[in-house]
Amino acid sequence: MSKFLYNRVNRQELKERIHQSAEPRITISFYKYVTLRNPQLFRDHLFGLFDALGVLGRIYVAREGVNAQISVPKTHFEDFKVAMDSILFFQGLRLNIAIEDNGKSFFALIIKVRRKIVADGIDDPAFDPSNYGTHLKAEEFNQLTDDPDTIIVDMRNHYESEVGRFERAIVPPVDTFREELPYVAELLAEQKHKKIVMYCTGGIRCEKASAYMKYRGFENVFQLEGGIIEYARQVRARELQNKFVGKNFVFDERLGERISDAVIAHCHQCGAPCDDHTNCANTYCHLLFIQCPACREKYAGCCSEQCRDFQYLPEETRRERARTEHFNGSRFRHGHFKMQSETVEG
Repeated sequence: MSKFLYNRVNRQELKERIHQSAEPRITISFYKYVTLRNPQLFRDHLFGLFDALGVLGRIYVAREGVNAQISVPKTHFEDFKVAMDSILFFQGLRLNIAIEDNGKSFFALIIKVRRKIVADGIDDPAFDPSNYGTHLKAEEFNQLTDDPDTIIVDMRNHYESEVGRFERAIVPPVDTFREELPYVAELLAEQKHKKIVMYCTGGIRCEKASAYMKYRGFENVFQLEGGIIEYARQVRARELQNKFVGKNFVFDERLGERISDAVIAHCHQCGAPCDDHTNCANTYCHLLFIQCPACREKYAGCCSEQCRDFQYLPEETRRERARTEHFNGSRFRHGHFKMQSETVEG
């Protein structure tokens, strides 16, 4: 029976279906750190439950819990909440609902079993991810960060903070979360007595990061509850001051939600103000980078002249040359990134 618990339609067809569909959908993210004795069995159960409701998205399941970013048909949203409540440790779980949503965030349901729901590089059994920092709601976050002595740390990757971040935040120049944890702990090693506020997209990374900082001996560790997504929702609902500047990068087809009107990034090709991420149209490269409309037209949606010219070759020639040709997407450097598979925000 397990063979039916996976997608049986090719990626391109699924993508075309969702783009042609007029069905309203709600994009949601959630996570839960909980011990799962049999992640594969839970994964199969979850797939059957969600597939029946038309849920699309990307979910990671591991012994340490569940990490999901999905879209749900609006007509099935109440049924979805009932399905969530049917799982004991999901009862009362906070669902982060997208700020900007075109209903096209995902086109397939993919649920994978992994060693961890967020790759952290931590192997010490003494580390306790449940001993996390104090949660802050938006108003509390604003009050605490009004103090110039409070340290604010962005626990996302460089390509995320490049397009949007909180005022005064430290934005580590790192490529992965596993690199960021020791980097931040060492950077702030002499300030363990200070108040440290951590944030990420939906809460899952800063929850583990705040636990790591306490594990490393930091005394006053806080985290933004629900991350940037929930912060933006609370700011709008309660008409609070918005301290987030720019766009919030998200791990789906949208690649971003605008939180403020400010554009703080620049096109990687011409330097014009721009904060729109895209993937190189050359599928053998598929580099994630920032591209303005003028450069999109000039380079046909590609990251370079090399990739643009490569796209015009016959498919058979491309397949042959792709075996030896070196594209930007094969590299990994600040400013140009392939989207990391280490995490999907919840």
